[in-house]
Parts: sequence; C-alpha cells; structure tokens
Amino acid sequence: MKPFFIAALFTFISSISFAQTQGTVQGRVIDKNTQEAIIGGYVEVLGNGSKTATDLDGNYLLQIPTGTYNVQFTFPGYTTLIKYNIVVTSGNAQIVNFEVVEQETKIDEVVITSKNDKRADATDMVTPLSVQSLTTEEIKSNPGGNYDVSKVVQTLPGVGGSQGGAARNDIIIRGGAPNENVYYLDGIEIPVLNHFQTQGSSGGAQGIVNVSFIEEVKLTSSAFDARYDNALASTFVIKQRQGNNQKFSGNVRASFTESAVTLEGPLGKKTDFLSSARFSYLDFLFQLIDLPIRPRYQDYQLKVTHKLNEKTTISLIGLGAVDKFKFGETRESTPENTYFRRSMPFIEQWNYTTGVAVKRLIKKGYVNIALSRNMFNNQLDRFSDEQYQNEAFRNFGLNSQEIENKLRIDVNKYLNGWKFAYGVSGQYVKYNTSIFNKVSSEVLDTNGVVIQPAVEINFKSAIEFFKFGAFGQVSRNFFSNKLLVSAGLRTDMNTFTNDGLNPLSTLSPRLSAAFSLTPKFELTASVGQYYKIAPYTVLGYRDAQNELVNKSTDYIGSTHYVFGGQFLPNEALRITVEGFYKDYQDYPVSVVNGISLANQGQEFGAVGNEAVQSIGKGQTYGFEVFVQQKMVKKIFYFVSYTYVRSLFSGADNKLIASAWDNQHLLSGTVGYKFGKNWQVGLKYRLAGGAPYTPFNLNASQQNYALLGTGVLDYTKLNTERLKTFSQLDIRIDKTWNFKRTSIIFFVDVQNVTASKQQGTPYYTFKRNEDNTAFVTTDGQALKSDGSNAIPVLLENVSTTVTPTIGLILEF
Repeated sequence: MKPFFIAALFTFISSISFAQTQGTVQGRVIDKNTQEAIIGGYVEVLGNGSKTATDLDGNYLLQIPTGTYNVQFTFPGYTTLIKYNIVVTSGNAQIVNFEVVEQETKIDEVVITSKNDKRADATDMVTPLSVQSLTTEEIKSNPGGNYDVSKVVQTLPGVGGSQGGAARNDIIIRGGAPNENVYYLDGIEIPVLNHFQTQGSSGGAQGIVNVSFIEEVKLTSSAFDARYDNALASTFVIKQRQGNNQKFSGNVRASFTESAVTLEGPLGKKTDFLSSARFSYLDFLFQLIDLPIRPRYQDYQLKVTHKLNEKTTISLIGLGAVDKFKFGETRESTPENTYFRRSMPFIEQWNYTTGVAVKRLIKKGYVNIALSRNMFNNQLDRFSDEQYQNEAFRNFGLNSQEIENKLRIDVNKYLNGWKFAYGVSGQYVKYNTSIFNKVSSEVLDTNGVVIQPAVEINFKSAIEFFKFGAFGQVSRNFFSNKLLVSAGLRTDMNTFTNDGLNPLSTLSPRLSAAFSLTPKFELTASVGQYYKIAPYTVLGYRDAQNELVNKSTDYIGSTHYVFGGQFLPNEALRITVEGFYKDYQDYPVSVVNGISLANQGQEFGAVGNEAVQSIGKGQTYGFEVFVQQKMVKKIFYFVSYTYVRSLFSGADNKLIASAWDNQHLLSGTVGYKFGKNWQVGLKYRLAGGAPYTPFNLNASQQNYALLGTGVLDYTKLNTERLKTFSQLDIRIDKTWNFKRTSIIFFVDVQNVTASKQQGTPYYTFKRNEDNTAFVTTDGQALKSDGSNAIPVLLENVSTTVTPTIGLILEF
C-alpha cells in the first residue's frame, strides 16, 4: 500500500507542476584583486543562449527555464570564467557571483584557450598549490554528505576521517591531528565547527554551518596564506553569499533526523539578510530504534549585509548551537547498551560566534576589518554503575568556558602586477575550567592493605591573556606569466607562556611557486614554517599545588615541503599530483603517560587537561592524486587517492604510527543528471585501518567498576590496527518546479552495501543472561577492584545502513 501511495503522490505532484517553469539566476561580478564592480561584462547561460550585461554596480539578473546549466562570464581584458553545475529552480533564485582577474596577469586563473575560449581551472596567486574548493551545489548533492561540509571534504585528496570511519567529523589533513585545522567564515574565525565538539580538538558529530549560506568552501592543505594564524594542517575558508536583495524567499528542509528553515530577502535598498534555524530530533529516532543514547541539537545562523556607500560594505555575522546528550532506557537490555551508559558522559554544550566585518575599497585594493567574539561552554558528567546525578558515584565532571574577543585588520593591494597584503590581529582570551576526574581506584592486597592509592584530578582554573600577530604576503608573475611566485611572513605572540613575547620564536616564512611548462601543464612547489599555540585545555591546567605547570609550553611547529604538478586537458577536466613532507617540532607530550597529544582527539569530551612537555616530534609524508571532471553532458565526477604516513614520538623520542596513520585513502564521487529533474549520485570511500592501543588487562580489571571502561596499555601504543574501512553511499534527488515554488525530494543512503565497519573494541565485564548484573567467579556481588569479574572484549563492528529521506520546499 505504501509504495502505491508514494507513487500516486509523485504522479499527482508531477501532473500539477508546470511544463515550462522559469527560474532566476542573479549575482554580482567584481575584480578579484580590487573588489571593484565590473560594468558592462556579459553573463551567458551556456547551451541556453540567454545573456545579459552587468549594471553600474556589477549586478546582473537572468530569467531562464528551470534546469541545470553552466554559466559563463566574459569581458574584454579579463579572463573568461565558467561556473559549473548551476541548478535553477522556480523556488529560490540562484545567486552566482564571479570574481575575475585581468587577462595579462596570472593571478587567479590558468586560462586554457579552446575553440570556445572556455576556462579550465583556477590557480590561486597567494596559494598556487594544495588548494581544493567546493561549491554549494557540490556539498548539497554529495551522497552521504547529509548537507554537512565536514563530511563532504573527507572525499578530497589528503583528507581522512576518524577511527572507525563515518561516526565523527574529525578532519585529518595529510596525517595531522584534528586540532591543527583552522576555520574562517567570511574572514571571521569560528573555533567550533561541529555539534558535540571535542574540547581541545575540533571533531564532533555533525556540522553547524548551514549549506544554504555557502557560496564556496576553499580547503588549503599547505602554503597557507600568511593572514591565517594557528594553522598546522589546513585552512578551511568558507565564503557566504549575500541574501536575495530582490525579494523575500526561503526554504524549509525536513527529514527523519532534523528540520531546518532558511529565510532571506531585502531590508531596504542597501541591506539584505540571510537567516536560518535548525532543530534535530535524533533522540526520538534513537528511542524508536532502541538505542540508549539520546542526542539533540539545534543551531542558528545569520548574515546581514549593508552597503554603507559605494566603497564600504558592512556585514553582521552570527553562528550558534546548543547540544545535549543524555541516556534513556531501552526495550532490550544488552551488554553493549550497558557499556555505552557506563562509559560515555552526559554532554551539555553551547557555543556562538558573532562578528562585524567591514570591507572598504581603496585605490587599487581594499581593506578588511573584522571584530568578533566567540564562546564555547562545555559541561561533561559521568557516573559509575549508571547512578546518574548521584555525586557519590561521579567519576568525571567538567565545566569549562573558552572566550575569545578578536580584531583583525588587513590591507590588500594590486599594483603593476604585484599583489600584496599585510595586516595585524589581536585577541583577548579567557579560559575557565573546573574538572574532577577519578583516574584509578586504590588497589588493596589480600590483607586489605593499600598497595596503590587512588588517583584523582580535581582543580579549578581561570586564565586570561592576550594574543597578537602580524603578517605580510606578496606575489607576482614573471617571464610572461609563466612563473608565479608567492612569499609570506608571519609572527605570533602571547602574554601567557614564558617565551610568548619573543616574535623571533614564531617567525614563519613561506614560499611557493608555479611554473607553466605549457598552457595546460604546470609544476608547483612550496616550503614553509607554521606555528600553533597549545590548546587552552593544556594552558589552563593546574597541578595539585594549584600551579599553572604548562606555562613553559612552546608553540607547536611544523615545516612543510610540497612538490607537484597540474594538468588541464580541457576546459572542465583537472588532474593534480602532489607529494608532501611535514616535520613537526615541540609537540606537547603527556607527563603522566608519555604519549603525544597528536594521538588524542578522536573521542567525545575533552583532551589536554594534564601536565605536558614540549618535547614531541613528528613526521607525516606521502603523495596524493586528484582527478576532477566538472559537469559536462550531464555527468560530473572526481576521484582521489592519498598515500600518507603519520608518525609521532612521545617521551621516548621514538617515531611510531599515530592514531591518524591510515596509509591509504581512496574516494570517488560521480553524479548524473537525468531528464525530468532526476539526479543520482554515488560515493565510495576506502581508508586503511587506523592504529589503536590495546587495553592493559590488569589495570582495566582493577578500574572498570570505577571508570566504566578499560585502561589503555601505553607501553603498546598503536600496536594494533583496525580493519580497512569502506563505504558506498547513494543519493537520489527529484525536483518539481511550480510557478513560484519548488519541491525537492531526496533519498540519501549511507553504507548501502552494509559493509562491515570496525571500531576499537570495548572492555567490559561479563553480564548475566537477563543483563541485570555482572557474572562473578564466586557468585558474589562485583568487588570494587574487579577481582571476581570475568573480563570481556566486546567487538565494535557495525553494518548499519543509514537512510535519510527528506523534502525541501523552496519559495
């Protein structure tokens, strides 16, 4: 009955949709280097014939039949630029902006001259290599991506995920830890990108940023622009579009897991807005499928843009989220469900980033000023024996806040073929924390004498300090645009660490180049030094004497060497090959267990609340291959392969495989546009088994009753490996266009082949048949030291197929 009903519904919708509906493509065209409007340039819809000229403000608007198109901009003296895979519906206007460069300079585009004078790809003048970009349509239509930027980028070259594959949004770039990435939204740093984020790291469960806001995402894995501080592995730059300045519009998205609404429109002749809110109901879904966890989240996003005058634009930006994670009763009691309730903490988090960004055009350039504030509040609570909210059974508690107030100013100029930028930044930082952690129980001999006392961490801390930095960047083309050279310099300081005010200790030069052997083939190379301050969880740690013992921590350093090449066979096909080597210095190493913090951050909660020494080293190296075909004749695809080794040392100074040493990363995505607005996409991912550390069986048995989980054996750090991870995802989209609205139906299925996905095993004690108590060797109640327990390792293997079915209404 249900299949018949759905088929009948689709038939009814199709019968009332209009055969020839119209949609809108609109946007603005500006000079990439000066940000000035391009007047009188032509925007053409390829294959359709529709064309229009930009007005005095660089704006254009086209009314065309709904469908999928490639849109081209041409203007004498400027490079031709094509935007691919532009989906035009009758509901929302497609905002398609162009940033173009003068033809005589190789600044932002590598131009391939063909009989149609089409452009193949872009090479950034500041960062001419190790750059990948995604458009909003590529993010929306990505199979298994679920409208989440963090999941989609894991298909790009050099990008890996967390242990076990798909459970978290850890972004591992070329073997570096998740906290080595930095994220910017319209020039404003957003420290928290995910719901249920791990404090001291950056991974989480689900991305916060609304895809409807995104114009482009640019991921740079080396040769970083000097304006960005604290990046060791990547910069993740998200460019938001403006709201529709012509009319009020929006969209509503609803699926089995969440609902979201996005609204936009004009607030006057010079002002527009873009806003959204999203609410999940995963807790109801997990209750329905009888899982013990009950996560729920919500997020909000806002952008208001006001054109103060012809040269000055002001943007107000806001992003925030609220997350709650708790437990519930299940209909079926299993050892796995019991383990989850004993081992995982309750989580309550909220965060926000707000800011004002001002762009002022000046002669041959522009100035950016960004003033922002962000706060992250993190509360974790865990209790033994499922005695929730009973303080006598508490084994972990954390209440922490990270607050940053930031000012960034940069000047960008383009003069006589030289592009240069310089600027300064300042931050006022506050970090507060209160932590209680029972590390281990006391151990008694047969006579009841204590032979090992209990270990507890219990402290409160509050620190505040300033961070500031300065940078300069310059680039130019030489030898008739065959050679592009870019150089930058940066330094960062702080008032907290002992050596923090020495600008020479963080002086970070970088140099990159691209040489065109032919119009279709170029070689690229870069070398650079980069620095990052230790996480606030490390800096704010106090010992039993209430001393801030980590003030001697150094900035973490990383030296990058990259060499590669790019081949552009035609206007829509790009092939890149790059080899990389990264050398790490002064990585924090735990005083307690002697392991590098580079191995931490793959679990929910917090990392870094301990004494450390800046003695760790690291090496990551490998190569990556990437093939990208933009949409031509209804098909687009990209394939990437990365070989990577990730090795870090602890207190013993021996380089061993880190937790991110997958070695092999393979991904491929293909999409095809059928007739009548049907689209199908497939994505396949494969990752080599990640290393993990086995349990210390004796310590685990002694402490499980207290901790609810096993104790790792750090003498065997990362000596075991998970099995290879693989997953095939499929997505199907169908669009119905009406006169002023459109409906998009989508089905997104993750792990459609039910492939086995292995995670690290769980340590627990054997339970009785009805799972009401632990089985013991003597038939008595479980002893606190676990001496009468029967240890068990639960296999952590999932074959779950995760379908998402939803509707989007555009109006």
